[in-house]
This record gives sequence, structure tokens and C-alpha cells, in this order.
Amino acid sequence: MSTNNKTLTTSWGAPVGDNQNSMTAGSRGPTLIQDVHLLEKLAHFNRERVPERVVHAKGAGAHGYFEVTNDLTGFTKAKFLSEVGKRTPLFIRFSTVAGELGSADTVRDPRGFAVKFYTEEGNYDLVGNNTPVFFIRDAIKFPDFIHTQKRHPQTHLKNPNAVWDFWSLSPESLHQVTILMSDRGIPATFRHMNGYGSHTFKWVNAEGQAVWVKYHFKTEQGIKNLDVNLAAKLAGENPDYHTEDLFNAIENSDFPAWKLYVQIMPLEDANTYRFDPFDVTKVWSQKDYPLIEVGRMVLNRNPQNYFAEVEQATFSPGSFVPGIEASPDKMLQGRLFAYSDAHRYRVGANHNTLPINRPQAEVHHYQRDGQMRADNNGGGSVYYEPNSLGGPTESPQNKPLPFEVSGEANSVGYDHDDHYTQPGDLYRLLSEEERERLVENIVSSMKPVEKDEIKHRQIGHWYKADPEFGQRIAEGLGLSVPQGV
Repeated sequence: MSTNNKTLTTSWGAPVGDNQNSMTAGSRGPTLIQDVHLLEKLAHFNRERVPERVVHAKGAGAHGYFEVTNDLTGFTKAKFLSEVGKRTPLFIRFSTVAGELGSADTVRDPRGFAVKFYTEEGNYDLVGNNTPVFFIRDAIKFPDFIHTQKRHPQTHLKNPNAVWDFWSLSPESLHQVTILMSDRGIPATFRHMNGYGSHTFKWVNAEGQAVWVKYHFKTEQGIKNLDVNLAAKLAGENPDYHTEDLFNAIENSDFPAWKLYVQIMPLEDANTYRFDPFDVTKVWSQKDYPLIEVGRMVLNRNPQNYFAEVEQATFSPGSFVPGIEASPDKMLQGRLFAYSDAHRYRVGANHNTLPINRPQAEVHHYQRDGQMRADNNGGGSVYYEPNSLGGPTESPQNKPLPFEVSGEANSVGYDHDDHYTQPGDLYRLLSEEERERLVENIVSSMKPVEKDEIKHRQIGHWYKADPEFGQRIAEGLGLSVPQGV
């Protein structure tokens, strides 16, 4: 590995002591706002592109509704889930991750799967992907990761050297990379893929009892993926293939639908489960925590104006409603800040007043002024709190459930570092034909990498996941498995 004597610093020149782990209260957190290096990285990253989204720039959206099909009030007091048959309007945005606004729909990339529920208690945003895991598990690494997916600053070309260098130095990415390089890496359409909340969240019921949950949207259209050659052909002939397919399906009353399920874990299991349940690079076994049906999502109305609805739609995993709360997931903790901050920069401080983002519930707060304030700005009402003039007041019954924290405030990683079991299990679940395509996709992606050092390092990760897996990739690259793996 190459070395240098340059010390990483903040933008004001102070040396950075840890660029891999955000500062948390104990190993599980939560993340501390005093980690100014983390906040600076995320805030600066959100302002690197104007005006399209830094990530998830290319997307399509639709309106629809969510209908509850199972009574889960024993687990959450969220009112939009309070009774079977209850319907809540929603808006969804699908997207690719790395490409620009004009990029092709059919590239190999995760797909964003962001749902905005317009509930009577305010908007609830569930902002996930079409995969149950992610490449990294700490938000402090997110700007660096996305930089590798973007263009080289000199050539302005995509850079496989950066992609594989980062992944090979971040073994936690192995599970997501395996999924990305599999058949699921190129969905046939937005309608023919699943969606996931990916993170672990907390549900709280009316009695103040809590559980951990993970969300799974299962497509009723069935899983379908694209052959790599057909995907490449479509990228040239119809780069808006997925956008067109979604619009036409809804226009022709072929309304896409998904069943929503959750996995539910008792709070105490988080301390003993064989993988850290807050690590977004890992899944929970469905044998341990089976899927429980929640409801059904149906998309039945196209936007009338792409910019006003799809482009100006803003989603944040920090938009909760009573009964749904955050977990100590370090990637989620960073996103709670970063997403809304991105919207304040890209769309404006008053982005939630736009029609596509405006809650259907009444809004009462003391936020005033700012660019593009299009409502009456609170009129002449009281503009501070506390006050004795009848202004809106807090409701203590809606405070988040208290939780214990322990340990030293320090930049530390997760306690568990097994990055190989789950991708190895996934490989062994595939048919021989699926394995062949997976290996071919990986080999094809890694061949342009210039340094054998990077290739060997990544081969070592594949080999640790499954020896056959690593050997086949090594052979495809004309290399050998590194000694001592």
C-alpha cells in the first residue's frame, strides 16, 4: 500500500484523529453532535452540486395510497397504522444513486425507494433502497464513498480504480457489492423490484413499550431483472426506460403494488444477536424474525408536473411520527441530519411548504422568514416560545421513548466485524447460473482497475466470504488468490 506523510485535516487546518468512525456515546451511540468533523463532512458534501441532488439525481415518482391489512397496534401507536382498512395518501420517488440527472435508467446501481406518507400526525418519510443493506455503516464515510462513484476530477470520467480501491479498503461493503453485482443489480423496471427501509427503526406502542423493526416492501409484480447486454442496449436507445415504464403503467391503469412487511425484534435481543442489529451492512435472518404483514401500497396517479412534484419532493429519514423512532444505527444517525440539510440547501429552508412536501396535518411552529416563503409567514401571530399569548405548546406525551446510553464518548466502530458470513451465505444460495453471472459481472467491473494490489485485496475479501467465490474471480482476472488469506 502506498504511503504519504500528509496529515488529514479539517477545512480550518486542524488534524483529524479518526476518519473512519463517528464519535458516539459508547460503541452503539447515539452519535454526538459535538463531532464537528462528521458534521462538516456531511454539510460540505450536501453542497457539492448545484442544483440537482448530489445522489439519487435521476428519478421518477408517483402518487398512491397505503392501506393497513394487519392490526399491529400492539407494537406501534402510529395513527396511520391504527386500524385495518385505513388508507393514507403517499408519494414515492424511485431513483438511481450515482448518475447525474440525465444518466441512463438501466445502469448497474442500487435504486432509491423513498416513500412519503401524508399522515394525520404529519409526514412520515421512509427513505430506503431496493436492497436490505448498504455499502458502509457509518455516515462519516458517506461523502468519501459517493466521491468514488462520481467522476474523476481531472478526466471527468467514471473511475473504477477509485470504486474498487475504496471497496477493497472497506470490507463492510462486501455484502452490498455482492447484491449489486448479482442479477438484482439491474432491475427490469421500478415496478419489478422490492424496497427496504434498510435501517433498523424503533416502534413504540401506546403503553410505551418498544421493539426494533425492519421494513420490507415486496413487489406484487414479481422480481424481474435485466440481462446486462439488454440493459446496455436500452441505456443507449432509451435512457429513460424505467421512467417511461412507470408512467405508462399508471396511465394505463396497471397500478403497481407492494405488500409491506416488518421484522420485529424484542429490544433485549439487540444485546445478544449474532450480528449487530443496528449495522446496516447486515440483515436479520427471517428464520429468527419472520416477516409480518403490515399493509399494501398502491400507486395510482402520475405527477402533473415533473419539476413541481418529483424534482422538488424532499424526503428525510428524520421525518417521524409518534410511534416510530430512530435506532442507534450510525448510518441512520448521520442521515437524520444530512437529508434535511441537503433539502435546505438544494430547495430552500421552506421546502416543506411546497405542495408536494406540505403535510396534510395542520402545522404550527415558530419558524419564520427564509427564502421562498410563500405562505403568510405566520401572519401577526406570536413568534417565540415559551409565551403567554396562546401560541402552540409542546405535548409531553409525544416525547420519544427514553433510552439508556453508556460508555466513553469516542470515535469507535461497531463491536462486530464479521463482513464475510452473510455475503458468503448469499453466494451459496444462488444457482450455478446466477453464480456464473455474478462472477462475470465482478470480473468485468474489476478488469479496468489498473493496480493489481487493489484487485488482490478485493479477491481476498471474496475468498474469505467463500473460497470458491474468490477463486473463480481470481481466475477470471488472470490472478491468484493472495497468500495468507
